[in-house]
Amino acid sequence: MLNTDTKIKKEYKNRIDRVFEFISENIDADLSLNKVAEVACFSPFHFHRIFKFITGETLNEYVTRQRIEKSALDLLHQDEAITTIAYKYGFSDNSSYSRSFKKYFGVSPAGFKKENPYRHSKIRQLKSKIGQEYPDYSKYICIIDHLKKWIFMNAKIEIKETQPFNAAGVTHIGVEGIENAFEKLVKWAIPKGIFNNPKAKMGRMFFDSFKVTAPDKVRMSAFLITEKPFEKEGEVSLLQVNKTKCIVARFEITQDEFEKSWTSLFLWMNENGYKKSTENPFEIYQNDFREHPAQKFIVDFHIPIQ
Repeated sequence: MLNTDTKIKKEYKNRIDRVFEFISENIDADLSLNKVAEVACFSPFHFHRIFKFITGETLNEYVTRQRIEKSALDLLHQDEAITTIAYKYGFSDNSSYSRSFKKYFGVSPAGFKKENPYRHSKIRQLKSKIGQEYPDYSKYICIIDHLKKWIFMNAKIEIKETQPFNAAGVTHIGVEGIENAFEKLVKWAIPKGIFNNPKAKMGRMFFDSFKVTAPDKVRMSAFLITEKPFEKEGEVSLLQVNKTKCIVARFEITQDEFEKSWTSLFLWMNENGYKKSTENPFEIYQNDFREHPAQKFIVDFHIPIQ
């Protein structure tokens, strides 16, 4: 039985990273157990056990959730017909898509698109520090106004084309324990002298959105920018970021202000008529927060746009 992390070999996690990439790139295709297990170079039986241990979901559960969540983001951000979105994410027809969507979000795709998207945010299901639920629509306008003021006071925003870069990445699922992924990167990089290069900055990339994905299922990658590509090693894999047009916002914030900063930046994006591209948003840290007099992060948030 697989019951401890030590029983999952590091190279297994690297293979599962390949699976995540394959699913993302082929979301509308055949993603049967046999097909995906072949990508990971496992037998279907062994792959099923490994995948569920690492993700907490069966392959079918994961694929269905990815299709629904990604389609929900398109409903929010793209001007596409619901039928087009259904086919784009591998559903055979509108009715099967609507059934799956309603089962997950409790509302039809059309209803989701019309209603206030904040109502369906997975992060809204969390409790605040004082045990209160997040406010409903009646207080939503006040929240929007607060976020607008927050970003005006706390961020320098630019639209620019970012240069491509290579990075060493360690995948992590869920908001808890991300510091472990960064520790693994540091351990890997120090003997190689990577930190001697001033360009070797750390960051984090998000493959899922908190708007539609539960916090314990959001997949992200802690990364370290490297000057050149390198061979994959254990849990450390190669992350390549393409040249892309981005909204770039520099914040100087405490650890508990990251969520507010991201939310306000996406709000700024919508208010200013920009649309997110298919590339993943990411953060790049410009300092060691432990050396900051107020223990603050100086961090650049990047949202790739069309």
